[in-house]
Amino acid sequence: MKPEYNLSSNDVLTRLVKANNIKDWLDLVNHTKALPYGRNTNRKDFSLVWKEQKGTCSSKHAFLKYMADLNGIPNIDLILGMYKMNVINTPKIGTVLAKYHLDYIPEAHCYLNSNGQRIDVTSANSDFGNFKDDILLEKTIQPEQVVKYKVDFHKAYLKNWIIDNDIPFSFEDIWDIREQCIANLSD
Repeated sequence: MKPEYNLSSNDVLTRLVKANNIKDWLDLVNHTKALPYGRNTNRKDFSLVWKEQKGTCSSKHAFLKYMADLNGIPNIDLILGMYKMNVINTPKIGTVLAKYHLDYIPEAHCYLNSNGQRIDVTSANSDFGNFKDDILLEKTIQPEQVVKYKVDFHKAYLKNWIIDNDIPFSFEDIWDIREQCIANLSD
């Protein structure tokens, strides 16, 4: 990432960010990564990542892509990646996967691609390297697609995965198991 990209737009959100002593792209990325993980009150309003000082993988990365576009920062793509969420890359889900005799569950995750470098700001200790070898597919999406499209794509992917791999659970069962995994991550 190149720190020399200043935040130069005169829009309301950029002015709000700059009023908090964030001057360039690298400052903004680092600040966003340090924000706590948490759902925002309105998934459609990416400015809430800044206003509420928290966000999820979807909202934080959509916010950053939106800010990059507003400020003319080139070569920043928002990526929807499907990866094998397993006990190696996500240790807290091990008990859930073991209970259902699953090696992994495909999980949808958002991150950025900047000139081939993957950037994950989901939490202060997020690291794309933890799951890069488990990527199943990547798609470039637009910020507004994290709201509905990401969820719909994830559900369709899981339905196909169940059929293609003879998984002995219904889609509803797998979605419930996934929710148990996500709950373990919050503990």
